[in-house]
Amino acid sequence: MNPFNTFFMGGYECADHINRFGKRINLLQETQHDIRVEEDYQSLAALGIRVVREGICWSNVERTAGAFDFSEVLCRMRAAERYGIQQIWDLIHFGYPDGLYPTHPSFCDRFVALCRAFGIFYKANARQPLFVVPINEISFLSWLSGEVRGTVPFAVHCGFDIKYHLCKAAILGIKEIKEIDPECRIILVEPLVQIHSKEGEFDSELAAKNVHQFQAMDIIAGRMCPELGGEDALLDILGFNYYWNCQWEDRGETLPWPSFDERRTPLSKLLERAYRRYGRPIFLSETGHFGCGRIPWLEEVTLECLKVMKKGVDFYGICIYPVTDRPDWDDLARYSNCGIWDLDKSGNRIPEVHYMEAIAMQQVLVERIALSMSHRPRLSYL
Repeated sequence: MNPFNTFFMGGYECADHINRFGKRINLLQETQHDIRVEEDYQSLAALGIRVVREGICWSNVERTAGAFDFSEVLCRMRAAERYGIQQIWDLIHFGYPDGLYPTHPSFCDRFVALCRAFGIFYKANARQPLFVVPINEISFLSWLSGEVRGTVPFAVHCGFDIKYHLCKAAILGIKEIKEIDPECRIILVEPLVQIHSKEGEFDSELAAKNVHQFQAMDIIAGRMCPELGGEDALLDILGFNYYWNCQWEDRGETLPWPSFDERRTPLSKLLERAYRRYGRPIFLSETGHFGCGRIPWLEEVTLECLKVMKKGVDFYGICIYPVTDRPDWDDLARYSNCGIWDLDKSGNRIPEVHYMEAIAMQQVLVERIALSMSHRPRLSYL
């Protein structure tokens, strides 16, 4: 049974890492969501969206090692109660406290302590069940920090080592949270990608590269690196992030969209492949586009998700990301025009009315299709 309040969800940008210029960013603050959460939730609920992805911003809640301050998080929790919003909490959304990084000797201990502190805090203060993403996009974060020097530790040729240590921390953290709150729902979130041959022919090496996107989930499930203590029971709900640039040529360019390219694999096939691999409920945990591409992208993605639902895939919903526009990590003066609300330089919310109308139409479509499929059997998995 789908545990989420609404099929469509919204994600608030909450990256808090150190960017490639060595500057700490906090997009929760840059977008003013931390101080305008009441307005944001009220507006989102009016659209019929009552599930959100949020982040605690680890670098902000633990400014001194071992001392945790979740007061700002509590403000968002209370606002969610007032507007009937269900929250999914990211504990790491790319950022760590100063001086800490995945291969640091104290990283796992510090992360487990964070999980313990947050679990205890949440249980003492929350009125709704806990949904938590321990580490958002381990695969992407490993690449960003271990291959292209995008954030700490600003390394190259170390992607798998970073991934290994992030997975180690995730496994320990999940077990700690489950110890405190056995009823919490753990959500693993990873990018969903497809790498294509330039010639369009099958290539065994390329096939292996396409499996790399599942390494983090495989490690946490104990299918790889069993010495870390992963196990299949740690997989609960699986989220996949998918954007227009998630399909590209091997060592080449992103496949164009919306220009037709016959090599593009339909999203429905990518989702079905992921579902069959793990046999766990899935949802699209991030998706969206920018400018005039927002509406056709949403329409295409929704239809693809409905296809997998019609096949009986245990599919929970679509998270539109971001709700409010986001600045570029490395140039905070540059915005992407990708939100349901865009932002001006003062942080004012500018509603994208046509996008909102399109969201409403997709909600009606999903409700109609879901009603017709209410007795359809679930897809068996391999």
